[in-house]
Amino acid sequence: MAIHKILFASLLVCLLIQSSHGATKERLFSDLEKGALVVTAKTSRENVVLDAGIDKVTVTWKISSTATKEAEFKTIKVKLCYAPVSQVDRPWRKTHNELFKDKSCPHLIVARPYDKNEQSIEYTLERDIPTGTYFVRAYAFDANNHEVAFGQSTDADKKTNLFSVQAISGRHKSLDIASVCFSVFSVLSLVVFFINEKRKAKIEQSK
Repeated sequence: MAIHKILFASLLVCLLIQSSHGATKERLFSDLEKGALVVTAKTSRENVVLDAGIDKVTVTWKISSTATKEAEFKTIKVKLCYAPVSQVDRPWRKTHNELFKDKSCPHLIVARPYDKNEQSIEYTLERDIPTGTYFVRAYAFDANNHEVAFGQSTDADKKTNLFSVQAISGRHKSLDIASVCFSVFSVLSLVVFFINEKRKAKIEQSK
């Protein structure tokens, strides 16, 4: 009898988890209110490739005058997203209409409670940001942490107001400097060693 109760409880939990996942999977990007947030992204340097870990992007967002779901907004999450040119032949960056599958905006910039007043943040590009071309998108979430609306710093085709980032290489400038200093020290040490040996040899010969 006890085993039957355990099995029934396990089945019930599985069904609840499945139904919960199913609700999440049903959420589609195409169902979100488009342009509900006005988003801008201004880079610290213009018309150049930005350096991860160094350069900054100032992001601002505010409610659009055309938004119809503002009453549902509880949280705003601002994300760094790949532009189409940086998604080619990269399935791990692919855009999906089903939000739980979407991989185009993996880099969270900031999450804040919704405020009807204009908000902004000066974001330093993370050191682990991959090389690529990007834009910024802000999602509005409801009380159930579900996306209900969005706005982005580019157009619908994601071709305007983009910026490029160069990832940090495997070597760091400080390491390069230390390497050079060590090499110079090694060479000098070797020279001093040979001079001393040659001097010792002359002393021995003079004896």
